[in-house]
Amino acid sequence: MDEVERLATGAGFTDYRWIAGSEVTVGQWVRLKCTYACDEYGCQACCPPNVPSVADCRDFFREYERVLVIHLQKAGDTAQELYRWKRDINTKLLELERAVFLAGFYKALVLFPGDCSLCPECVPSPTDCRNPGSRRPTPEALAMDVFATARKLGYPIEVLTDRSQVMNRYAFLLVD
Repeated sequence: MDEVERLATGAGFTDYRWIAGSEVTVGQWVRLKCTYACDEYGCQACCPPNVPSVADCRDFFREYERVLVIHLQKAGDTAQELYRWKRDINTKLLELERAVFLAGFYKALVLFPGDCSLCPECVPSPTDCRNPGSRRPTPEALAMDVFATARKLGYPIEVLTDRSQVMNRYAFLLVD
């Protein structure tokens, strides 16, 4: 995993830790929260209902022995500034995924810290996506309990009450 860490650091990601795919916390409640508590439900190509079942997601994570959890922090900004930050981070994460793949880790797949933000507006149908090779579901769309998973590694994560607070966000690079 030294090679993956070298590539991650070279891409500017320096705060990361490893977890086994079997240790990623997956919960039905996460999917139900997406379904009933998110105003974007059904509006984005990479969100429910356009993702596998919770059971399939759990099995998916278990197929990976190693997941690089990348910790990112961002101070509160306007919605537009946050969108630009996410787009830039996700572009760098896709570049890292490609570099890891080219280094021989053919199962490499990155999950962004939130929605993909590659386009100003997401389309509801995966077949209409303008970036089909780059789109990724959120960890939450795959029923991952990001809070529990980050806390297993000793990382900070809290519910924020206003935009002035520092966000602790997490990307997940699945590697084998």
